[in-house]
Amino acid sequence: MGYILETERLALRQFTNEDAAFIVKLVNTPGWLKFIGDRHIHSDTDAINYLQNGPIKSYRENGFGLWMVEKKDKTPIGMCGILKRESLENPDIGFSFLPDHMGNGYAFEVAHAVLDYATYQLKLKTIWAIVNPNNERSIQLLEKIGLSHIKMVPSTTDGSDLMLFSN
Repeated sequence: MGYILETERLALRQFTNEDAAFIVKLVNTPGWLKFIGDRHIHSDTDAINYLQNGPIKSYRENGFGLWMVEKKDKTPIGMCGILKRESLENPDIGFSFLPDHMGNGYAFEVAHAVLDYATYQLKLKTIWAIVNPNNERSIQLLEKIGLSHIKMVPSTTDGSDLMLFSN
């Protein structure tokens, strides 16, 4: 399977069921649990179910989704991509990285490339992002890639307020 896109240090590809162990690790990191929430994914079986009903389903239905972020040596470090949520009018960019790979500029590098890909390849005119107002690092990243806070929206999972950003 080829890459969706490549940057200087990173490559994005579609997730497969073989990525289950990585998903279990990523979605149970402290940052994911604090800012995205517990998805109750604790086994490879749970992760395969998540992949089949999330990213892989989105590839089929939308032609995009969350993609695996790998370093050029094929080390998996996170996910980044475009989601189409029923609760949002426009597609939104999402990202998450393993703690060991944060603070190296990877998130900016790949989020910037995904935003360009969504705009110029997928021809999406409006890209949104939703973020927990306490997630300062993600807010800074969204602003750095050119998105601006436009309003608060309720979370569909717990009713708390989330910040909505747009290009």
